[in-house]
Amino acid sequence: MAVHFERVVARFSRYHKYTLGTELRNTSHEIVGLIIQANSARDKPPELLRVRERLEALLVLMRLAKEVRAFKSFAAYVHIVEMVGSVSRQNEGWLRSVTPGTSRK
Repeated sequence: MAVHFERVVARFSRYHKYTLGTELRNTSHEIVGLIIQANSARDKPPELLRVRERLEALLVLMRLAKEVRAFKSFAAYVHIVEMVGSVSRQNEGWLRSVTPGTSRK
């Protein structure tokens, strides 16, 4: 996902590349770091909740980028939304698996 953000942001206009694009790239990098921390943490749920928060923030930034037409195409936006959605689902599954007393409904 972070690698794909690098490619997508590279196609942004100069104005969006260095403003919103930088935020998108930095947030995606931060998420990678948080996932690494969660993987090595003894108490995983608080770390995974941080990942969830940053993924939500990333989605908001992506919607903003869509609204200002930073993405070169709607297809590029849809593809990155699907990638972030996939990471979010993985994170939620991981959170359920390490949280005692939670079950799938």
